[in-house]
Amino acid sequence: MPGPVVITGGGTGGHVFPMQAIAEALAYEGLGSQELRYVGSRRGQEGVLLGASEIPLTLLPGRGLRRSWRAKDVAVNTVAAIGLVVALLRALGLVRRWRPSVVVSVGGYAAFAVSFAAVCWRVPLVLVEFDATPGAVHRYVGRFAVKRCCAFPTSGDNVVVTGAPLRESIEEIDRSTGARVATKARLTPPVEPERSVVVVMTGSLGSRRVNAAVHDLADQWCDRLDRTIVHVTGRRDYVEYLALKPLSEGLDYRVVAFGDMEELWSVADVAICRAGAITVAELTALAIPSVLVPLPGAPHDHQTKNAQQVERAGGAVVVRDSDCTGATLAVALDALMEPRTLASMVRGAESLARRGAAAAIARVTLNVRGAG
Repeated sequence: MPGPVVITGGGTGGHVFPMQAIAEALAYEGLGSQELRYVGSRRGQEGVLLGASEIPLTLLPGRGLRRSWRAKDVAVNTVAAIGLVVALLRALGLVRRWRPSVVVSVGGYAAFAVSFAAVCWRVPLVLVEFDATPGAVHRYVGRFAVKRCCAFPTSGDNVVVTGAPLRESIEEIDRSTGARVATKARLTPPVEPERSVVVVMTGSLGSRRVNAAVHDLADQWCDRLDRTIVHVTGRRDYVEYLALKPLSEGLDYRVVAFGDMEELWSVADVAICRAGAITVAELTALAIPSVLVPLPGAPHDHQTKNAQQVERAGGAVVVRDSDCTGATLAVALDALMEPRTLASMVRGAESLARRGAAAAIARVTLNVRGAG
């Protein structure tokens, strides 16, 4: 009997949710929970998000390296390097014991140890690359991969363009007019059906720059009777921006720490987001026009490259982080929410959609497994 399929990666929700999506797709293809394994990092969100799964989860030590030579960061990186060595030794032992048929890496610092161990023990390695530019781990081990499942077209004999894997619950969101009106009515309090909804989401921590700009935007739109802003601040800034929430009899402005994204994506007319790969994949799969504010300093500026892909297709407006203010957001949104422009941007976003990416990655994985 072939060994298990090991899915490794993590550190952020942007890596963990794709791990879950790939596992769901492999289970749909007939693999039982004992034929699958997750390996992630103790410091990431894997324990919280995957801990209740029937699929065994192993957490290794380690953390990402800081790109700085300041004394504090050098000390942190020293500890990180020690953790990485320990993780490598553990991964070498685990891969030898499990004898997996395939290792699937979704990237992130948590993927390095098991990917490296797979190379050492000659286990077939499949890489899942979400971003327009591969991350550091995949650039290092990419030459050893049997297949690279990429979200965007790229060169290489071992490349399969699959799109980025999304959870089935996201891909199944019904954004028809009737469904969106019904979901608006179910929100607490309900959103009036004639209001356009702007959803702001910049990650679990949130973005200080974007949060400040959206607060200013709410001030500028305080008299708008035709708009709703659902401002997902993230946990860091929630209390501050809830206290600063402007009084308004016109704009429907809602400040929340976290949002049910299945619910919010189902009502969004427009989104304001960072440009992480999974966020971009969700926006394009659901054909949601967006204002994208790439994270400055992201490795190899991959968020800007992600955002530019959508902008070129006509599905997004890109605003630099340093230019993100209430005024620039108001100008961008007023232009793109003009009905003809909005309809065109829906088509532009939809043109990049690759539904069924998780299923495609599962098929590639199973083909590699069968060939072994």
